[in-house]
Amino acid sequence: MSLALRRAPRMRVADFIAMIRDRPDEERWELLDGEAVLMAPPGERHQLIVSNLLAALRPIVGKFGCRALPGLGLRNDFVDDYAPIPDVVVRCGPLLPDGYARDPIVVAEVLSPSTLNNDRGRKAEFYQGLQTLRAYLIVYQDEARVEVWSRGNGPDWSLRVLGRDDTIPLPDLGGSIPVATVYDDIPL
Repeated sequence: MSLALRRAPRMRVADFIAMIRDRPDEERWELLDGEAVLMAPPGERHQLIVSNLLAALRPIVGKFGCRALPGLGLRNDFVDDYAPIPDVVVRCGPLLPDGYARDPIVVAEVLSPSTLNNDRGRKAEFYQGLQTLRAYLIVYQDEARVEVWSRGNGPDWSLRVLGRDDTIPLPDLGGSIPVATVYDDIPL
């Protein structure tokens, strides 16, 4: 005899946003493959790396009237069951009416052991499907290593793995960031 399991239907982005609207500000939720996921607070090491990355990005993106921000959600009009919150988002244009951008040009994730597979898997696929995105940075916590996924004017993505002595190229922003800067004051 077979037993069929009933799966809960996938949540859609609009329903997800309605669900979290009244949640406390200190709660961070993502919609991943139709499931609402409450994110654990990031560790201090993780937050130091995010802070260093934001500080390095701000002067570069400011020249174009853009902003480097933590904690913005992302949406893709062609994907209705996924709304992740990367660690860093660079975007230009007017301020958002809500916390969800559809037009990032750079996204960065600082890897945590609990999010490693998702950040390098499904999230990476989602980010690379965003038409405006030019670079996706995967930043390691336990070593000075940054994976830079980038694309030129075409649809193809290329990968460069950088170490402490390298520089993160951001040609669409007319600048670069030394990898060592991302790890300032962080023992490795």
